[in-house]
Amino acid sequence: MATPSLQNAIDKAGSAMKLLWQPNAEPWLPEVVAREYAGWRQEQAAWHEGLALLNLSHHMYDLWIEGPDATRVLADHGANNFEKFAIGQAKQYVPVTRNGHIVTDGILAREGENKYLLSGIPAAQNWVRHHAEKGGYDVGFVTDPSSAFRPGGGDPKLFRYQIQGPLAVELVERAFGGPLPETKFFHSSPVVLDGRSFRALRHGMAGQAGYEFIGPWEHAAYVHEAFCKVGEPLGLIQVGALAYATPSVESGWIPSPVPGIYTDPDLLEYREYLPLFGIEGKRPLNGSYFSEDIEDYYVSPYELGYGKMIHFGHDFVGRDALLKAKDGPLRTKVTLVLDPDDVRTLIGQGEDPGFVLTYARHRVENGSGLVGMTMQSASIDPVGTVLAQTLIDAEYTAPGTEVTVVWGEHPGSGTDPEADLGFPRIRATVQPAPFNEHARTLYRRNR
Repeated sequence: MATPSLQNAIDKAGSAMKLLWQPNAEPWLPEVVAREYAGWRQEQAAWHEGLALLNLSHHMYDLWIEGPDATRVLADHGANNFEKFAIGQAKQYVPVTRNGHIVTDGILAREGENKYLLSGIPAAQNWVRHHAEKGGYDVGFVTDPSSAFRPGGGDPKLFRYQIQGPLAVELVERAFGGPLPETKFFHSSPVVLDGRSFRALRHGMAGQAGYEFIGPWEHAAYVHEAFCKVGEPLGLIQVGALAYATPSVESGWIPSPVPGIYTDPDLLEYREYLPLFGIEGKRPLNGSYFSEDIEDYYVSPYELGYGKMIHFGHDFVGRDALLKAKDGPLRTKVTLVLDPDDVRTLIGQGEDPGFVLTYARHRVENGSGLVGMTMQSASIDPVGTVLAQTLIDAEYTAPGTEVTVVWGEHPGSGTDPEADLGFPRIRATVQPAPFNEHARTLYRRNR
């Protein structure tokens, strides 16, 4: 029996929204690692105030792209600047449809003149591979799915450990016997630890200094143990799945925007290529904001803050649409700070609500009606409340603007999207994104 495709599932459900809408959907969490080690509050505090170790080895999907046409296929189907892309550098890859909607970003690292590694959730990987195969590009692919989807189980090809927090540099210098080579943000350098070679990617999380160490899985246990041993006197805390899912809310990165692929007739073949049991068919939508039209959930890379990454010096799919959208009316990414009293009363039923994490699209309103929607919301203990990454109409972006978040789960098709379902309203205040001032003024600028 043939594996059902995404298009098969859309046809069977009746629409993309009927396929994807799942009220009260459980939020995604990284696979394999424990939910908590020291407790999510202590783990969040660690990268703000001390030293945190995060294990990214199991939830990333990796696609190696190698061959004479590797750069060409990535440039033809991505908006980034490939004229300035050094070996050892990484970028957020920004593929868009012909209509200028993002397919979903990924982290693209250049490993050689004609070799790249594209990592993250597999939507961007699917896009590149399909177009490479369809277009006859001279490239080959090697894949390593995340641990939850690796056929037959087994270990990843790579380990990925992040060392983050104010004491990150001190741990690294102790572990390696001195400072690492000076490395630009989002560039990597080769390193050696007790005869084991791997790479150090200069990285940061929620505005804090740090590195992401990436290397062959055969060294994973040794490197992890070495970091833990050296970090113990510095108060190193391992970060579990709950806390790991939250720093994006502070650092201004919106994970997993809806791919703009579900409706364009020209992408019918692509939807038939995609399996149902993949990210495009199984990442649910939910929340108080509901529309029957999946296109209302599509987003522009400009709305996600990726405008500076778009390079019009080459031709690529979606170039004309992005040129038109550049000066058009678009929503803006902001951080909403939810009123802590309302959070306790309306989410916690009068008590501290504990850990809150949702990727729900909640309605954001002012006195005259809908003005935006949330994209991810999470408890940030050092801030003392829930923050929500939000796309909002441009006239409501000034810091301090007061809005309300409608906190509830619309049942979906069959109920008026504008119906008053009695959901509670939580007061919120607009602040910039990234919320963290260091992230907003330093490492985003350097990127």
